[in-house]
Amino acid sequence: MLNSQGFVAECTGDNIFIVSEGRLLTPPLSAGALYGITRRVVMDLARESGVEVAEPNLTRHELFNADECFLTGSGAEIVPVVKIDGRIIGDGKPGAMTGKLVAQYHALTKSSGEPIYG
Repeated sequence: MLNSQGFVAECTGDNIFIVSEGRLLTPPLSAGALYGITRRVVMDLARESGVEVAEPNLTRHELFNADECFLTGSGAEIVPVVKIDGRIIGDGKPGAMTGKLVAQYHALTKSSGEPIYG
């Protein structure tokens, strides 16, 4: 979904992330992105792994040319995206960074019965 300025904001109830040149990018909250716990956890996991995380305004062009794309949400957790508006993202398969973040997220959420964030 696009905001009133034409920048990517979210994906109907889920946050959207792209990987571009080794960096993890997601729209800023000011663009209309959802404030989500899963979004924040994924950003923290990426930073802890040494990945640069940024929140720039994103255009559809940047999504179409991303190396990887995925969605996050409480129910969805982390869902790889391989096609947007009929355009294949990256090589058309879930990417390595997405896979690593899924594994880290699952390890974290299964590691204890304690809440991740209070």
